[in-house]
Amino acid sequence: MPADLLPCIELETAPHPTASVIWLHGLGADGNDFVPIVPELALPPAVAVRFVFPHAPVRAVTINNGMRMRAWYDIAAVDLTNRADLAGVRESQAQLEALIEREKARGMRPERIVLAGFSQGGAIALYTGLRHAQRLAGIMALSTYLISPDALAAEATAANQGVPIFMAHGSADPVVRFQWGEASKRLLEAAGYEIEWHTYPMEHSVCFEEVQAIGAWLGKVLA
Repeated sequence: MPADLLPCIELETAPHPTASVIWLHGLGADGNDFVPIVPELALPPAVAVRFVFPHAPVRAVTINNGMRMRAWYDIAAVDLTNRADLAGVRESQAQLEALIEREKARGMRPERIVLAGFSQGGAIALYTGLRHAQRLAGIMALSTYLISPDALAAEATAANQGVPIFMAHGSADPVVRFQWGEASKRLLEAAGYEIEWHTYPMEHSVCFEEVQAIGAWLGKVLA
C-alpha cells in the first residue's frame, strides 16, 4: 500500500469483486470494528463486494481531555454547531478521496462504490460523498450528523444530488443525539436528497435489525 494511504483491513465476499464499500469506524475504534458484521449482512451471492475498513489517524481529542486516539477529526465542544474540527474533517475527506481513487485504479467504477461510516466515520462519509465529483453507488451514515450544513449548497456536487442515502439512528443515543441525526435528515431532504431513514430503540450502537436493513439496502444499490 502506498505510504500516503491510510492502513486498511480488506474483506472480499467473493473473488473478483464488482463493488466496493469503504466503511469508516467511530471515534476511538479502528478498522476492525465492523469487520464481523459483513457475514451478517446476508448479501446476495451474485454481488461480490470488497469491504475496505480504514484505520483513522491517531490524534488528540479535546472533548476527551486531549487523550490521543483514532479519530477522523477533533471534537472541541458538545454542541452540534461547534462539534467538528473542519481542518481535520477536510484532512479525512482527502484521505477518503485517496481510498476512492485506489478503488478506481483497481478497476472499480465510481458508481459501484459505497461510502459508509458510523458516528464520526458516518459524518466523514456524508461530507465526502456529497462533495465527490463523480456519482457514487450510495452513502450510508449510521448514528451521525451532517457537518457544515450551511456550506452544503455551495459545495455539494450535482453528480451525487440523487445518490441513495441510508441513515439510521438510535432513539436513546446519548453520544450523537437523536435530534441531531433527525435534523440532519430533514436538512438533506430539504436540499432535495432522498433518505432511507431508520430508527431503533438503542443507544450509540448498531443492532441486528439495523444490520439486516443495511444488508437489504446494499443489495439494492449494488444489484
